[in-house]
Amino acid sequence: MRRNGKQVCVIGLGHFGAGLARTLAEHCEVLAVDSDIQRVNDIADDVQSALCLDAREFHALSAAVTADFDEAVVCIGEQIEASILCSLHLRRIGVPVVRAKAVGPDHAEILRAIGVTHIVFPELETARRLSLQMMNPNLLDFIPLAGDYRVMDIASPPGFVGHTFEDLRIRTRLGLLVIAVKTDGGKGFEFLPGPAYVVKEGDVLVTIGKESDLLKLRDAEGA
Repeated sequence: MRRNGKQVCVIGLGHFGAGLARTLAEHCEVLAVDSDIQRVNDIADDVQSALCLDAREFHALSAAVTADFDEAVVCIGEQIEASILCSLHLRRIGVPVVRAKAVGPDHAEILRAIGVTHIVFPELETARRLSLQMMNPNLLDFIPLAGDYRVMDIASPPGFVGHTFEDLRIRTRLGLLVIAVKTDGGKGFEFLPGPAYVVKEGDVLVTIGKESDLLKLRDAEGA
């Protein structure tokens, strides 16, 4: 039974692909594919379906994956030829959204040329996330948006504690919008807090804005 109407195929069950497949399987119907039978057996109990096949072979892949799938993710970036062939086959099959892991700019350029919808650079994205967190200890997590906009989880600066959002004027002073507050060490969650909300010690501000402005929030003064 499909859990939320989304059917996803994950091809390539290394550390990245297997982790992605297991996480997706909590919410979607996942078909996990790899040419290594041991990897397939290892994940079989954690996803809805698991198959051992060579994704470079169009007939083998098209027998398992159809245009009815909502998305496919190609996680075999280290094997560039296999990654390209598999992605090309998925576009030929008619899967509407194809995401693929790339190991470099040339690989990414070829994937874009054959119609891959989204290119993923796991190592670069992890390195960027880590570097931002190391330089900004108050930055707990972030989600990239279009352009240089981000959604970031930021520990409330000491100067904010005891003040209301109306007093702090975060939007007018800093050009940022607090869309939620995580309280009690993440146990509580207040969505779209009003201007009368009083910031407490330990609050995490889920904030949207330009990255340069968000990073200034760490050192922002109170009201």
